[in-house]
Amino acid sequence: MKLYGLKTCDTCRKVLKALPDAVLKDVRADGVPPDVLAAAHAQFGAALLNTRSTTWRGLSATEREEPSLDLLARYPALMKRPLIDVDGTLYLGWGADVQAALRG
Repeated sequence: MKLYGLKTCDTCRKVLKALPDAVLKDVRADGVPPDVLAAAHAQFGAALLNTRSTTWRGLSATEREEPSLDLLARYPALMKRPLIDVDGTLYLGWGADVQAALRG
């Protein structure tokens, strides 16, 4: 189980505590593999982009108009967190539905 997120993210830390078998892949340091990013974008679409982040607020209006997949490849911290990969099945966030699916 791989957890794509940030080592400084509180939610990612909660997930690591709850799922001790998960391995954190810091998106700032390691990035997200292009195939995983493409699969996540295909599954979650615009929901994958965190428009409330400080990275998003720092983008120019022109940059914000670029395709979200291009932005995520260039600025991995724009991705909503965590993105959890369990043998090819992807989960986004740490809501009750994701917790139930992964703990149950």
